[in-house]
Amino acid sequence: MTAEEVISEQPIPETLSSAELNARASARAESRMLIGGKLVGSSSGETFKNVSPATGKVLGSTAAATFGDMDAAIASARRAFDDTDWSTNVALRKHCLMQLQDALEQEQEDLREELVAEAGAPLMTTHIAQLDWPLADGLCSAVELLDSFAWERRLDGGGVGGDNTHRVVWKEAVGVVGAIVPWNFPFEIAINKLAQALATGNTLVLKPDPNTPWTSTRLGRLIAERTDLPPGVVNVVPTPDNSVAQLVVTDPRVDLISFTGSTSVGKVIAGKAAETLKRVFLELGGKSAAVMLEDADIEAVIPNMAGVCMHAGQGCGITTRLVTPRSRLDEVMNRLTEMFELIPPGDPALPDTLLGPVINARQQERILGYVDRARAAGAEIAVGGTAPRELPEAISGGTFVLPTLVAGVDNSAEIAREEVFGPVLVVLPYDSEDEALRIANDSEYGLSGAVFSTSRERALTFARNVRTGSMSVNGGIYYGGDAPFGGYKASGIGRQNGLEGFESYLETKLVAYT
Repeated sequence: MTAEEVISEQPIPETLSSAELNARASARAESRMLIGGKLVGSSSGETFKNVSPATGKVLGSTAAATFGDMDAAIASARRAFDDTDWSTNVALRKHCLMQLQDALEQEQEDLREELVAEAGAPLMTTHIAQLDWPLADGLCSAVELLDSFAWERRLDGGGVGGDNTHRVVWKEAVGVVGAIVPWNFPFEIAINKLAQALATGNTLVLKPDPNTPWTSTRLGRLIAERTDLPPGVVNVVPTPDNSVAQLVVTDPRVDLISFTGSTSVGKVIAGKAAETLKRVFLELGGKSAAVMLEDADIEAVIPNMAGVCMHAGQGCGITTRLVTPRSRLDEVMNRLTEMFELIPPGDPALPDTLLGPVINARQQERILGYVDRARAAGAEIAVGGTAPRELPEAISGGTFVLPTLVAGVDNSAEIAREEVFGPVLVVLPYDSEDEALRIANDSEYGLSGAVFSTSRERALTFARNVRTGSMSVNGGIYYGGDAPFGGYKASGIGRQNGLEGFESYLETKLVAYT
């Protein structure tokens, strides 16, 4: 079943405009931090504004953590790991995670409205990866592993000690995790980091992006009020100040950094973390290619390319390059042009909106800058490439970019190589299947990809040779709490979710005894 089919099966929700939905979300939002088991304001009393990308209006405010607040959160997480039995009490961890699951399910519709309000996420996306998918199996998949994971493995009968020595391998929590969450899928990424870090016995300092703090502060409130997690096991510390946020990366009391965001910031974090030899999990950028093989059914390919418009293209795993046979280029361009022209920007609160706003004016300017430079270098901008000239009054203050189709460039062009993070698709022709594979792999990134063919075996063979962490064959959906997601090359280090993600939050101890 495709993502579009999943969405179409959802019940039609109550229809609200962004103004109405934003008012409801603002009234229910949590503005406080969670530090040491208590919901608190900033020690300085300062707050920062949360702005709707759909309307440009202020939704409300959130506590702005100071250096002292971040220090207190790290100290609290350290004490909770060192001085409680959280790291060794599997039964308690399972109990608390299921309490949190119940609490989240009870506030699911509030979360849905909050994601539309602060992230500008189209309502339809909350029925898939923004909310419903991770809520269904993020925590639950981690809890299932609590019961089935091999926490202990015996090595009897080998080694230089022979039969006189017994050896055992134990898996133990790493310690304090600093989890840094981006703005594009704030709940999905936060809940998956939290689920695996906590299930494996770690304690956590969660730092949400200042563009989307409320989904994380809501998590903090539910943990404080609705679960039996010991104080300090989870701390939620929002701040717009990067120097305050940097403390979680440089502080020696933090043992692992789990970061999702841009490759440029990931490199900085890896360097800072190396100073104290922290472990890092980095899920970074992508410039993923969808490859249409010569025999592919165009009716299967074109609808999948609408994914570049979903949530305004603000997803690291979205395929933003379409590699197509040169012999079919005109046909592909005509069909894509027709489709893109039928995807208008719209109010994200409405159930039929696919293309919502980009997160803010800075991001809008960045996206359009890439398109302007491509146009100046000779690229063909077949559709879009600008902000909308007119918008409905309800979203007239929002930051939108029209669906944009770029042709007339090769894979060396800036717009074909760099992560634009907007609703921009670049079409790249090829003359042979070997050339198609070279184009797909000719990228500093390696996060995801797709291939289409009427022959499943041909497509699977091609997918095997693409150097990416995830591949979709003929529209297959790889997402799931049980599925390891991450990338090759500059797309990151490690995996989120699945057994591989679970193990990334664990240390390995070898014990020998006679």
